[in-house]
Amino acid sequence: MIRRSFFVAAAFALACPVMDVLASAAGPEVGDCAIFREGGSGRVFKAPTYWLKGTVGAVYAERRLAGRCPQIGKPLAAYTRDDWVRIAASTPCVEHDAEVREVDVLRIRFVVDEWETPWSSQHGSTGWLFRGYFLDRALKKGEIIDMDASWLERCAPRP
Repeated sequence: MIRRSFFVAAAFALACPVMDVLASAAGPEVGDCAIFREGGSGRVFKAPTYWLKGTVGAVYAERRLAGRCPQIGKPLAAYTRDDWVRIAASTPCVEHDAEVREVDVLRIRFVVDEWETPWSSQHGSTGWLFRGYFLDRALKKGEIIDMDASWLERCAPRP
């Protein structure tokens, strides 16, 4: 089974940034508003939700090797920025050697407009968004980030 996201275990649900809305049948289009969300777990007391909002600058398909998902070997709360970068770079990934194969993925060149990130561990876990960064990239208005379409959701429905 191919994992289109970085989730290697059920514990990753707490830091779930993957929203497969843009990769749905309607598909993303250049100019669409898109948002990446992280956090917000909990039923009664919700953790803060952090986000990265922008515009789809380009959409393209790419062949990628769906290799084995990385095994980080430490609790989710102990993940570093380098761990998250490693996980993101491995997507899509699979759990078993027999499932390794090339797959088509939908990629987006995302133009950054605005964001809200935690600035300390007390504000939220060190996830994909932390201290003004998306993974290992400092966030700047107008910056272009290449990412998997399945990580994003549409900001508003199309007219």
